[in-house]
Amino acid sequence: MKRNYLIFFLTSVVFFFGCNSSKDNKTSIKSGTNMTKQAEKQTMVLISTEYGDMKAILYNETPLHRDNFIKLVKEGYYNGTLFHRIIKDFMIQGGDPDSKTAKPGQMLGNGGPDYTIPAEFRPNLIHQKGALSAARTGDNVNPQKASSGSQFYIVQGKVYTNEELNILEKRMRKTFNSLQRDTYTSIGGTPFLDYEYTVFGRVVEGLDVIDKIAEVETDRADRPNKDVKMTIKIIE
Repeated sequence: MKRNYLIFFLTSVVFFFGCNSSKDNKTSIKSGTNMTKQAEKQTMVLISTEYGDMKAILYNETPLHRDNFIKLVKEGYYNGTLFHRIIKDFMIQGGDPDSKTAKPGQMLGNGGPDYTIPAEFRPNLIHQKGALSAARTGDNVNPQKASSGSQFYIVQGKVYTNEELNILEKRMRKTFNSLQRDTYTSIGGTPFLDYEYTVFGRVVEGLDVIDKIAEVETDRADRPNKDVKMTIKIIE
């Protein structure tokens, strides 16, 4: 049985993003797991592509996601993988190990380790442009909103007006706080994903690289016609 990782893209309520896992039985990293000791200083990673480099910090407030990402990066897990799903003005997605050897036109999004990570929602960690976030399966099979063990996305999004945020509030039946309003009317992002998908880091240098990657031509499944490969290493 395949599992679909979904991100809901709200303009009227249209859904995007199928990142699937071919694994049937998912185990979960327990909340008490401590792969590495909590560091006072934020870890920084370098995500390199042919379109340029992105430097991203990993949040200490989300230790399970941080430590898992560090572990995979140190193993070289992401090196040679693709940004296999790209939607302009929304996000760029990667982290599927199967993409390393994917043939042109092959559907991707099924790969990953055989575990999930418990959600780590924090009030101050939102989906601003550059947010590094974890993909997950839909609420119908994943009411606890546990994250994929490896697949992630980086937010491009858009800048909103307060009027547009008001419309979103009515559609979502939620209220945006001052942090969200200030952020989404200045930096931009994807406000409708907040507290639905775990944000565990943020691109602090190379936001223009996100824009360049988001411009590539894609097929009907949102996979780039020309592969966008990445390597990731820890730099701090």
